[in-house]
Amino acid sequence: TGIDGSFARGDGPHTYDIPGAPPVGPLICYEILFPGAVVGAKRPSWFVNVTDDSWFGPWAGPFQHLLVARMRAIEEGIPVARAANTGISAIIDPLGRITSRLSLDRQGIVDGSLPAAIAQTLYSRFGDLWFWLFVSTCMGLARVFSREK
Repeated sequence: TGIDGSFARGDGPHTYDIPGAPPVGPLICYEILFPGAVVGAKRPSWFVNVTDDSWFGPWAGPFQHLLVARMRAIEEGIPVARAANTGISAIIDPLGRITSRLSLDRQGIVDGSLPAAIAQTLYSRFGDLWFWLFVSTCMGLARVFSREK
């Protein structure tokens, strides 16, 4: 290509300001699979997920990848614009609903408005704290009831 360059590991998720667009949190391919996509004080107004699902083939993979993107939207309360070169491309609102979509192995354009983000969710504030509190409570109760026997 005549362009010199290299790839290097970044230092985690960032929110970027693009002139003429709301602040965006880019998530490349499988990065959408991991919770905690928003780190730091600057919350994005939307996520963009660019991915190549072709290696999944026509099986369950592309559909599961889309479902996880929907979960990430719900978890963070942030809409997702998902562009997959072999499908499934979609606009997902912050409640996980697909507002526009392009099916698997279809060429075209997803046309729709980007929904606004909602207020920060409990999960995006506290993460897995709820889970660990539940586990700790269960372990404590198990210990108490096991001593009573």
